[in-house]
Amino acid sequence: MDALPIQPRSVQFGIYRDGDNNLDSNQCNVLAQAVAVSKHDGAVGFTVQDTTARNGEPLHTNSYQIAGGRVQGVQVGKAHDMADPKNLAAFVAQTLDDAQRSGAKQSWIELVDHGGGDGGGLEADSKHALMSMPGIAAAIAEGERMHAAAHPEDAGRSIDGVVANQCLMSTMGFADALSKVGVKYLAASPETMISPGTPSSVAASIADNVNDPKAMARGVVHDVMKADYRIDGMPYAPAAAYDVLDLAPQNINAADAAIKKLDDALVHAAHVGERTAIRSDVAREDGMVRFPGSDGLPWHADRPAIATYDRIAADTRLSAEVRADATNAAHAVENLVLAHAESSAYAPFGGSDYRDAVGPTVHLPTSRAQIDPWAPKVSETANAFYHTTDEDQLAGVLA
Repeated sequence: MDALPIQPRSVQFGIYRDGDNNLDSNQCNVLAQAVAVSKHDGAVGFTVQDTTARNGEPLHTNSYQIAGGRVQGVQVGKAHDMADPKNLAAFVAQTLDDAQRSGAKQSWIELVDHGGGDGGGLEADSKHALMSMPGIAAAIAEGERMHAAAHPEDAGRSIDGVVANQCLMSTMGFADALSKVGVKYLAASPETMISPGTPSSVAASIADNVNDPKAMARGVVHDVMKADYRIDGMPYAPAAAYDVLDLAPQNINAADAAIKKLDDALVHAAHVGERTAIRSDVAREDGMVRFPGSDGLPWHADRPAIATYDRIAADTRLSAEVRADATNAAHAVENLVLAHAESSAYAPFGGSDYRDAVGPTVHLPTSRAQIDPWAPKVSETANAFYHTTDEDQLAGVLA
């Protein structure tokens, strides 16, 4: 790929867009948005890999850079397998290479495709494949290793943040996995999104606030929730709820520990006669995918963590110790949320209320059918967070 002229930047923003599915023609709008952003903000450069069959062409992959409102270094080749972690790793390495060349202070990647929460995302129809959530995290780590091996003088450069332009990816499981490989921030929605989803203007908000994470997060959330897309002339925002999470290891570890303590306490309480109360508290908190006609989808057990823990904390049928553990868990998760917004009546989803969707979700099934309905091909429970926090044991007594 031809290199753009060296120009110091605040952010190198990688757009990894998998158009090998039914979102191709609409979700490609993020690319035109990127050109517009770069034209007006020289602090942002984009590295793009776009697999597409738009305009009736055979499926193929375009790779290029965007800066200063220009597309440069275009390479057109055989369609990449966007669901292959090796392909994502190579893209991460390329983004970091471009970041080094431009002197960028931060490097982010945006994953543009379908998403399935802890089940993963980056669905490639032609390959009949989905990249698992742990696979995404591992690919990022591998891409960083590839860059460091090729450029030992820049070995400290890493992916600072991930923007999940995919449904349902604001989860504790994904946040935990990304934190473990050194990613600092996750911008994502706990709910399904409407394509084209997260606007590329978030890259400018990141670049404008590289030294102020809270201002960055507020800008990103504002960009998403105020985006004005149109269907048949009617305006809509792409998300019913959106978060930016702080993945600092000390915060993630504290949340994991508090959740594990609560899960263990709930399992014990269930065994000594409080299962009915606990199960009713969890079941009363609606999971995600709240729109009409969603009965066949598996994410109703992905419940907003803070709201669920707060409900348990307020249940006087439970012991003071359990309620205190629930309060502590809620506070620990709240501490991850740099910024959020949610809708009290999201019109595209039948006016569904998302005022409880403040932060990431946790997978809490209340029936056997909800535990892992699409396993083994797609599994929401095959991740470290689910097992190390004993959510698997809690599911065993709730479902």
